[in-house]
Amino acid sequence: MSMNSTEVSVVVAYHSGYGHTARQAAAVAEGAVGVPGVKADALPVDAPDDALWASLAAADAIVFGSPTYMGGPSAAFRAFAETSAHVMQDGMRWRDKIAAGFTCSGSMNGDKLNTLMDLAVFAAQHGMIWVGLGRLAGWNHSYSSIEDLNRLGGWLGAMAQANADQPPELVPPETDLRTARDLGRRVAEVALRHRLGARAAAA
Repeated sequence: MSMNSTEVSVVVAYHSGYGHTARQAAAVAEGAVGVPGVKADALPVDAPDDALWASLAAADAIVFGSPTYMGGPSAAFRAFAETSAHVMQDGMRWRDKIAAGFTCSGSMNGDKLNTLMDLAVFAAQHGMIWVGLGRLAGWNHSYSSIEDLNRLGGWLGAMAQANADQPPELVPPETDLRTARDLGRRVAEVALRHRLGARAAAA
C-alpha cells in the first residue's frame, strides 16, 4: 500500500463469464468512489498482465469477485489466484491490504457462501485484512421486501442472483447491485481509516 498518494485506491479484481458479475463489480467500484478521497477501478483478471499486477500492488484495498460455478469460483478466477503466488512468495506484498469479496450465481443459494469462503482464504494466504458486508440480512420477515439490502443474507461478502436466461442488462436486480455498492462503500471507509491509522503509527 502506498501512503504517499493523497487518494485511497480500491481495485475491484474480478472475473465475469457472461457479464452478470461484471455489473456487480462495477457497482462495488461505484460504491467505493462515492466516498470522498477514494478512487476505484474494476479490472478483469482473465488475462493478468503487468498493468494489472502494478494496479494491485499500488492498491490500498482489493475486492475480489467471481461468479459461482459448480459451487465455487470460476476456473478463470482460480487461475488468477494461483498465478498470484509470486506476489505471496516475494515478501507477501499484499500483506495488510484491505480485502473483501462478492459473487453471483443463477440460483438463490447456488452455494455462493463456498465461493466467498474461497476468496477469504485466498486473501488470508496473502496476509490481507478481510472486511465483511457488515449489514443485517434483509427479506427475512413477513414485512420485509425483495428490495432490502442484503436480501440473500450473506455476511462474508456481497451476494447476487441472476436468472440464467436473462442478459446482464436485466440481472442481477437493482437490490443486489445496491448491496454491492454498499460493500464498496464499506471497504472504502475501512481503507481510509486503515490509511490514517498507518500514518499515525508511522509519525
